[in-house]
Amino acid sequence: MTETHAIDPAMPSGRLSRFTAFLFGGVVYLTLLFTILYAIGFVSGLVVPKTVDTGAESGSFEAIVVNLILMSLFAIQHSAMARKSFKHWRAPFIPGSADRGTHVLCASIALLLIFWQWRPMPALIWHIQEPEMAMLVATLSFVAWVVVLMGAFLIDPSELFDLQQAADNRAGRRMPIYPAIVIAFWATPAMSVGHLLLAAAATAHVFISVLLEERDPIGASGDA
Repeated sequence: MTETHAIDPAMPSGRLSRFTAFLFGGVVYLTLLFTILYAIGFVSGLVVPKTVDTGAESGSFEAIVVNLILMSLFAIQHSAMARKSFKHWRAPFIPGSADRGTHVLCASIALLLIFWQWRPMPALIWHIQEPEMAMLVATLSFVAWVVVLMGAFLIDPSELFDLQQAADNRAGRRMPIYPAIVIAFWATPAMSVGHLLLAAAATAHVFISVLLEERDPIGASGDA
C-alpha cells in the first residue's frame, strides 16, 4: 500500500518570507545603530569625519537655507509616514511586519542625509571655559545619548524615530527618551550657531510629535 504525503505548497514561500523579514529587520537595526552612533559623534564633535561644526564652508544664507531644507525633509518624512492615512495607502505594498521597520529605515536615511549635507555655522554662542564644568556638561550629554540608545533597542526601535507609535507602549515600559533627546542636543560645552539651529529644530520636532501622539488616540477613542 502506497503512502501519500501531502506537501504544503505554502511552506517554501513561508520560509522565504520569514527569512526576508529577518534579513530586513537586521538591516534596519544595523542602520539604526550606525545612525545613532554617528549622531552622537556628529553632535558631540567626536570621532566621526563630519560633525555639526565641520565640513565645506558656505555663506550664511546658503547654510541656513540648506540646513532648514534638510531638517524639513526629515520632519515631513517622519510626520507623513506616521499618519494613519499614509499607513493605509502603503498597506498593500508593505507587509504589516515590515511597517515600523520601513518607517525607522526611512527616518535613519533622512538623518544620514542631514549628517552628510549639513552646512556648518561655527560661530560660537557660548563656550564653557572651566574644564570641570565643561566635563560635567559633556558627561550629561553622553548619559542622555546612552538613554536614547538603550530606549531605542531595549524598548522598541520605532520609539526613537516614530514618536506616534510610541503610544502603543506609553501605559507601561516607557523610558525618558523624549527629554533625553532634548538634553543630548542642548548639553554641550561649546554651542555654535549651527548646533543651536539643529538643537532647536530637534526640540521643536519632539514637542510637536508628542502633541500629535496625544491627539491621535484622543481622536480615535474620545477624551477618555
